[in-house]
Amino acid sequence: MFGRAVGWLSGVIILGVFASASFAVVSFYSELPSKKPAPKSPVLSLPDGHDAVQRLQTTAYQGPHPSQSMRPRDPFSFPIALGNIGPVEPLFSGPLSYPLLCGKNRITGEQPQVDNQQRWGVPVFDVDQDGNTTEDVVGYSKDCLHKTSAQYFYLNTEDEKFYPLEKLSETDHRIKKITVAGREIEFVVRLENGTINRHFYAIAVLRGESEELASPEGDFWNKRLIYQFRGGVGIGKRQGNLKPGDILKRRKTQLEEGYAVVYSSANQTSNHYNMWLAEDTALRVKAQFIALYGKPLYTVGIGGSGGAIQQYLLAQNNSELLDGLIPLYSYPDMVSQTIYVLDCEPLEYFFDVADQKNSRWDSWHERVQVEGLSSSEEASNVFAVLSKAASFLSGNFSNLTAGVKGASECVQSWRGLTPLINNPHYVHFSNHFSESVSSKVQWTHWDDLSQFYGRDENGYAQSAWDNEGVQYGLEALREKRLPLDEFIRLNRNVGGWVEQGEMKREKFWFLEGEIFPVELSLWSHQNLNHTDSAEFPAPRSRANLDAIAGIYRSGHVFLGYLDKPILDVRHYLDDRLDMHHSSASFMTRARMLKAQGNADNHIVWMSHADFDPINHAFAVMDQWLTRIRINPTAGVVANRPKFAADACFDASGNVIARGTGVWDGEWNNRSQGACMSIFPNHKTSPEIAGGGVGGDVFKCQRQSVTEAISRGIYGDIDVWPHLEQLENTFPSGVCDYRLGDAGRPDDLLSEFTVASVASDKTPSRERVKAEQDSESNSAEDAKPITLSRLDAPAEVELDD
Repeated sequence: MFGRAVGWLSGVIILGVFASASFAVVSFYSELPSKKPAPKSPVLSLPDGHDAVQRLQTTAYQGPHPSQSMRPRDPFSFPIALGNIGPVEPLFSGPLSYPLLCGKNRITGEQPQVDNQQRWGVPVFDVDQDGNTTEDVVGYSKDCLHKTSAQYFYLNTEDEKFYPLEKLSETDHRIKKITVAGREIEFVVRLENGTINRHFYAIAVLRGESEELASPEGDFWNKRLIYQFRGGVGIGKRQGNLKPGDILKRRKTQLEEGYAVVYSSANQTSNHYNMWLAEDTALRVKAQFIALYGKPLYTVGIGGSGGAIQQYLLAQNNSELLDGLIPLYSYPDMVSQTIYVLDCEPLEYFFDVADQKNSRWDSWHERVQVEGLSSSEEASNVFAVLSKAASFLSGNFSNLTAGVKGASECVQSWRGLTPLINNPHYVHFSNHFSESVSSKVQWTHWDDLSQFYGRDENGYAQSAWDNEGVQYGLEALREKRLPLDEFIRLNRNVGGWVEQGEMKREKFWFLEGEIFPVELSLWSHQNLNHTDSAEFPAPRSRANLDAIAGIYRSGHVFLGYLDKPILDVRHYLDDRLDMHHSSASFMTRARMLKAQGNADNHIVWMSHADFDPINHAFAVMDQWLTRIRINPTAGVVANRPKFAADACFDASGNVIARGTGVWDGEWNNRSQGACMSIFPNHKTSPEIAGGGVGGDVFKCQRQSVTEAISRGIYGDIDVWPHLEQLENTFPSGVCDYRLGDAGRPDDLLSEFTVASVASDKTPSRERVKAEQDSESNSAEDAKPITLSRLDAPAEVELDD
């Protein structure tokens, strides 16, 4: 009787758990990302001659570094008049590539211009008398071009939002009044837009006193220009979208102060990471602005994440484009971030599957002793819930009681981006292309920049990712936080990624819009190298040395030479497992220290997430650039103002600490500074494996295990008895990071010269021009205009 009751009770409990799990999984399933329905205007086909181009073998870039070469004179005559179309062919960044997915112009609501009748690109539809698109196709657009147009937008006093002025009635008086140069005016902005290099551009300036829309005057422009950059992770093939808020909302405060702002969707990295195209387009957007309004006193860049990367690389590659940089949530570049990001899934697969019986990996704190970055035992793990959903839907109920707490930055922030970068068969917007087009495209970062990486004999873009000889968890071993046998097991089994031509499709069943069959691999394990052999370790990945050299030579790696004022600003987000980790700012600084001996022009501001220091940054940058303008011979560092100093801020905007040494720490082998103690950073997997803080070694040069032991890289761990195991685990040797990157060209900057300066000065290439007309060179125009905002409260979040 008792046994029957227990059995009945157990059944009730199981049914209860099953019902609860079913409800949770069904609820979760409705929240899963999925492919959106195919749009009305997908890319239907490719222009003639572009099918075969995708599969040709090509060499990696072997030309000069962009900082060493002159740009060609632009044959296009600016300005682009209203109603005309801007330049289509890039000036120097390479031939047009296809397919190109047309974006939406949400300022005008217009479709792209018809440029063919051969079904190349997207269909363009007829419009009825009310302006609504019909189902009738009038032609096709392969290049996504738009005519240049302009509109006035006003700021509404009630909700502080911008609206088209043309929709404001004569009796409506809700236009905000602002004071500029001592005069009260209406806050009305002229917003011009069109396409340059097939990407949208926009220019925003306060309306002139008596200007006409087609003839802007810029009466209230303060002669300062902001170039707005934006971020995201993109692999090309799309134009991007444009909406009024891309400039008006983001830079409302600066527009009110009289700044002019320019932007292009070619300078948003969610669309692409080709820095040649980014620079090519930025130069032309700036040329359009100058043709309309005249030369600015200076141009300052701002933008977060990929927007920060563009500033570092474009300023490195062309010293004439930007005068000052305000990178937000920065990285030094994109491609060197792949070095540790592509470590994440091989390591997570080892923790979750290959070594799943090891309870050590139940702790997220233990995992980051190997994979680096930040972790939390309490964070909600959305991928653990996803795994439960997959188990439930496939009939495996053993996983339903597993926990869903705990995560790392690798899992929470980078998971899902790995296949976007690395798998030629995966892209989250593939339904915007016909199947015939999609099947001809390699959807990877490597392919997007194949003109620099080159293609192999099978037509696949060459990869720069390598982990041959990397000793994962080496620091944890040395510090006795990881036993030697586990260190060896880890490195024998972690493997690497298969070659591009061997990649299989991703197993994210929910992105296919299906409930069944359930196929899920969080780690993309079908594209990882494994081993079932007790004799041979899982094969590591080997990068193509020419590809690494090509990406260095093309200017896509930040080298550390930069003689511009830099205010590197970020919220501290490490505790949120956000991908914009604080250590990236010191990656940049480490490269600058190594390259030019100091980083006195590189200022790091970090704040609590509740405080926004952007307005403060504009104020300090204006003072810094104005001083340089007035006294150019003093150089960048000598003109640095008082507040241009390393600092950290609390949630209320109060300065926690400021000055030399506040960011000292393990990264520069010094005692922890006041700011670093509040906002600590975290190492990456290559750092833990013995690499440097700079994080710019794509392929390490190797030494034998015997040499490594003799050099003492294992600390006081006696590894001699395990020599044979280590040599079997690392058959080609282990990394010797002292020797630098095996793929970095020796003659990369053979003509690069740095002026001889005192140790407390920033080296300068002395390319700052003195070509200033009498108006722009006057002391009155050059006075700082924004210092009052040093004490102003924050108003907006940091943008990206």
